[in-house]
Amino acid sequence: MASRLLFTALASLALAAHASVLYQNDFEKEDLDKSPPSFLVLDGEFAVKQADGNKFLELPGAPLDAFGALFGPATNANIAVTARVFATSKGRRFPIFAVGLDGGTGFKLQVSPAKGALEIYKGDAAIASAPFQWKTGTWTALRLRVREGQGSWRIEGKAWPEGASEPAEWLVTAEEKTAPAAGRPSIWGSPVSGTPIRFDDIVLTTE
Repeated sequence: MASRLLFTALASLALAAHASVLYQNDFEKEDLDKSPPSFLVLDGEFAVKQADGNKFLELPGAPLDAFGALFGPATNANIAVTARVFATSKGRRFPIFAVGLDGGTGFKLQVSPAKGALEIYKGDAAIASAPFQWKTGTWTALRLRVREGQGSWRIEGKAWPEGASEPAEWLVTAEEKTAPAAGRPSIWGSPVSGTPIRFDDIVLTTE
């Protein structure tokens, strides 16, 4: 129930801010044990699963690699993607997960628990980082935005744990002088801990 309320709130906030919802998925209408038709899986066995009456998209805990999937329409700027992610650590092994914009080689907002960091990536290169303390076994909300400014493009990200309020300010930012290429939003995961990573309540909006 909390998941559904958050999902509705995110969409409502987008509309209240005069934004348009371009894509949203809480997976409740998707078939179990399949990847949703609206997703293009680049690599990994993403499939809809269910627990405690809630459906979500799950990446298995094995094999160990980096996996991703695209969804929604292709865009390039003045957009934001929000999603919730659930993952667990195991001993000293920590998962890595992210949401992205502007295609598979575009920008990603990545939670890197082993580093204690929230990072912005452009392709495979980290371009900004800020401290972030992730808590295992809880849902974490991620929000990534790309906006066009005066001759530059600003990439902004924030993350916050379930039960906490969304931060008023962006936690990590970067600036690019080159216009981003149009591409679809994305989710990413590396199950380093050997346990599944779950994605839910995905919302893509104009900004």
